[in-house]
Amino acid sequence: MDYYVGLDVSLRTVAVCVINADGKLIFEHSVACEIEDIIECLRGISAAELRIGFEAGPMSQHLFGGLRAAGFDVVCMEARQVNAALSAMRNKTDKTDARGIAQVLRSGWFSPVYIKSREAHALRALLSSRKAIQKKCIDLANEVRGLFKIFGIRLPSRVEQGTFDERVRPLVEADPDLSHALLPLLDARAMLYTTYRELDRRVKQAASRDEACMRFMAIPGVGPIAALTFRAAVDDPSRFTSSRTVAAHFGLTPRRYQSGEMDNPGRISKAGDSDVRAALYSAANAMMMRSVASSEIKSWGLRLMRRKGRRRAVVAVARKLAVIMHRIWADGTEFRHEPLRGAA
Repeated sequence: MDYYVGLDVSLRTVAVCVINADGKLIFEHSVACEIEDIIECLRGISAAELRIGFEAGPMSQHLFGGLRAAGFDVVCMEARQVNAALSAMRNKTDKTDARGIAQVLRSGWFSPVYIKSREAHALRALLSSRKAIQKKCIDLANEVRGLFKIFGIRLPSRVEQGTFDERVRPLVEADPDLSHALLPLLDARAMLYTTYRELDRRVKQAASRDEACMRFMAIPGVGPIAALTFRAAVDDPSRFTSSRTVAAHFGLTPRRYQSGEMDNPGRISKAGDSDVRAALYSAANAMMMRSVASSEIKSWGLRLMRRKGRRRAVVAVARKLAVIMHRIWADGTEFRHEPLRGAA
């Protein structure tokens, strides 16, 4: 007889519910959120008879890898679908959530979530660290700007992050009151900016060592950040059966609401990874507004911009970039700036 195990995962504990193929409750328990404790809880049932399911979350990578290594059939389920099923339950507790997850697993009404490799998560951690430090540098620079206004000092509207310290520090040192309050702030920002430069160097180095990223960066407007962000988010191009689904996966295709005589295409869904969506949008904007290299996709985007406006055109080009980058990666081909001769 097959058994289905639902895990309601929190940071420190896991609610475990086991049901059989008929949906009958076998047992329920709560254990620590550790692989060994979960395996010990299920020790009375053969691993060949079990199927374990839990919704996607911060601990998914750890649990999926550990339980799969122990020989269990493990499924990570799409969180929105699980939440829709659990919302019908009258009471929400860890125990009832685990029971509902087990029933969803038994019914098959879920979409499995792809678990990325450790390498992809390491790249994502590098990108996230760089972004966090960059944001702190900008926040501290804006704080200094705001404090300067009180004393009648107005900085230029645009000061490069790399030259901010040398532009501002003489102004601070010239005033004893400002020196007492702002020099520690400038020292902290200078240290953060040094850390940012090192992380930025590591990101560019990682992109230059990756074959797929080098092919991505041959596309006008696509730099190391966009290439590595897309590389880390997709991880394995073979998990998408069609390149057209990649744009939808990252929320770059319009929503659609159809009911009876109503059919509203709506705006883009903004589903999936927002960092990938932002990176593709920035790359598309750079291609159309700053890149001097000509290409078929840029010409198409400029024609669309004259008819639909800049924002819609950039989103459309970002959508095409997602498709093209996936196809380049899947086929091992190179980006062509101009169409083939004789091609329609």
